[in-house]
Amino acid sequence: MLLLVLFASCRSPRLLAEGQALVTKAEIRGIDPQHEEQAQAYISQDIRPNSRINLFVYNLANVRKGRYRTENIRNVGEPPHLLDSGLVAFSAQQISRYLVSKGYFNARVSSEIVRKGKRAHIYFHALPGMPFTLREVDVQIADPRLAQLYDEGKASFSKIKSGMRYDADSLVAERESIYQLMRQHGYYDYFRQYMRVDVDSSLNSNQADLAIIVDNPEGQAAHTKYIIDSSFVVVKHDRAELNHPLPHKLKLPGSLYFEDHTGRFKPAPIVRYLFHRQGSTFNVDMENLAYDRLYELNGFRSVKITYSKPDSSRLNVYYELVPRPYMANQVEGEYTFNAGMSGFNVGNTFTHRNLFGGLEQLDVKLRYGVLFDSRLPGNLLDRVFNNDFQVGVNITVPRLITPFAVPPVGRNGLPRTIFSANLQAFDQFRTYSNRYFSGTLSYNWFDNRYRQHNLTPLVLEYRYGQLNSEFAQRLVEQGFLLYVRSNNRAYFGLGSQYTYTVNAAKLSRLADFLYFRGALDLSGNLLGLAGQIVNFSENEDGEKEVLGVPYLQYAKVETDLRYYRHLGGDRQLVVRLNPGIAVPYGNNSSLLIFEKSFFGGGMNGIRAWQARTLGPGNYNREVLDPDLRLNFRNLDQLGEIKLEGNVEYRFRVVNDVFGAKLKAATFADFGNIWRIRANELNPDGEFKFDRFLGQIAIGAGAGLRFDLDYFVVRLDAGIKVRDPQFHGGKQWVISEFFASRQFKEQYRITNAPDRYNFVQYNFGIGMPF
Repeated sequence: MLLLVLFASCRSPRLLAEGQALVTKAEIRGIDPQHEEQAQAYISQDIRPNSRINLFVYNLANVRKGRYRTENIRNVGEPPHLLDSGLVAFSAQQISRYLVSKGYFNARVSSEIVRKGKRAHIYFHALPGMPFTLREVDVQIADPRLAQLYDEGKASFSKIKSGMRYDADSLVAERESIYQLMRQHGYYDYFRQYMRVDVDSSLNSNQADLAIIVDNPEGQAAHTKYIIDSSFVVVKHDRAELNHPLPHKLKLPGSLYFEDHTGRFKPAPIVRYLFHRQGSTFNVDMENLAYDRLYELNGFRSVKITYSKPDSSRLNVYYELVPRPYMANQVEGEYTFNAGMSGFNVGNTFTHRNLFGGLEQLDVKLRYGVLFDSRLPGNLLDRVFNNDFQVGVNITVPRLITPFAVPPVGRNGLPRTIFSANLQAFDQFRTYSNRYFSGTLSYNWFDNRYRQHNLTPLVLEYRYGQLNSEFAQRLVEQGFLLYVRSNNRAYFGLGSQYTYTVNAAKLSRLADFLYFRGALDLSGNLLGLAGQIVNFSENEDGEKEVLGVPYLQYAKVETDLRYYRHLGGDRQLVVRLNPGIAVPYGNNSSLLIFEKSFFGGGMNGIRAWQARTLGPGNYNREVLDPDLRLNFRNLDQLGEIKLEGNVEYRFRVVNDVFGAKLKAATFADFGNIWRIRANELNPDGEFKFDRFLGQIAIGAGAGLRFDLDYFVVRLDAGIKVRDPQFHGGKQWVISEFFASRQFKEQYRITNAPDRYNFVQYNFGIGMPF
């Protein structure tokens, strides 16, 4: 593919008419490196060198009989950028203006065109001269109250100082900061145009005097500070036939008027997030907060806030809300395949956005996943290796419902109370079946814009697992009695969970930031304390029982730390570290339950391995009997310790492919899972400080992402580089990649029916992290 693209781009000049030249280089010389990237943006887009891939796509669609089409041109890729002397002169002028804006008042830019056949190189030669610095900075604000606000607040935003290089961008930022400052303190009628700048550069010393002037409104001695008088809320469909002929009207305390033309909404959930109150000073931040919270309620398609002036210093606020459709349905899915195993997951989510009239949201989620094994005999249905059915019901209330009063927390983010119930039924061919139920009560709130808390004080769990009788007997015969006794039974759990997240709101941005997520999961402590007082019955293993089944006791901690670095344009570097540990103790110290264990691999983890096929430690499945090896698949590779890391470089390939941006990524993933202590099921699977580094798996690969703005379709291919199931130099399986037949045949002999696959493909929706 790469050779094809290079060949096509080299062929492009031959397709041009006589007198035309393809621009293959556009370079600026003589400019300070710190300004070079921005200056490049002032070269006209039509005379910048083409992206070879974009040009290849255009050529593929628009070349006919050795020439470019002149009619019926297909709008894909990027047409060849041809030399245009007018655009060259214009670009030189724009670069000069940019340099002037950066303080190089005497800058001159000339251009040079070098033609080589039908190729053209453009060179812009800059003579910027010495930059001008600011000698004196004089701020003149006509209104004394505005001058006082500026003096009190400038330390937090102003970058205009004596001695600095003149920079027009800093002046634009100063004007914007003053505009925001004034509108945060009641000056509704303040406009950006009230600030103007005078620059005196006639000092003959590469210095300039700067005057920042803020005028009063024409014909007035001062700016007007506004107070909120009354508020009016109108809820109305944009289609008149959906509205009631007689709207429901209410007058609430604080001169707040509520008018609902739909007959479906209660005022309290809406009014709670209107931050402008009667008698308060106008503040644009309160307006923006109202916009944020009203949209986060997820019940309105459009929110519009406007103002009127009942007198010279007061404002009425009008909130016009257009509801979203009350019900929605979403279908999604993914497909995976590797080493003879293939399968899919299909999910359906039904949503009701205003269940009880208070913008409560009901989500009913159904999910079904199935994995097929081509090595099993019979038709397609006979080859079902495992299947997983899940159903969940969530009710989200847009406030904190607590038995005691809590301080308002709505200014930083929308608080939520979530009631949830989930049921899972999992079955694996001739091996294992699992029934799992959980019910939770959760609280979600923010203590500032970027720090989020999720507290789940109540987690109820019930699990019933059952091994296939023949399979269980074979396990007992091969010495896995502990595994049978730990998994062929039911458990009851009563616990709590807490998650703390920083900067989740920035994940869709191209910026430099750190993301952190820490999760704590505890279960059985209250029941453990109760067991010291109440004489619970015990089973044959000495475990105390509640409602006829043993209760869980464990502690689980997991963190996710990421560093996002924006490298300009759509280029981004992401570095991620994801460790975790889960410790069973007390009433069930012998083995952590399946649902709480960590697993390695998967489309969002170490992508060169299919989910649940990596680790623990140096564990190699060749130690299992072939029949057990087949039936145990996805059940034996679990652990209580997890260490996972990723490095991913993201960039854009083509700006428009069938309405989507085509982006790509290269990545390296590393990590593994481990047992806390030696386990009969997983020889060499326990964690030890002196050898865990030799058990780290490494995978690398690349992927394509089709970015449709509202969601991303992703295809990743991961290649195994280092595989810890082997020992010594044999772990570096990448050395066998180009001569893999003998390696795979040997693996088939020792690990049948498992197959070794160097490449794992992952197809899904959304970014991996």
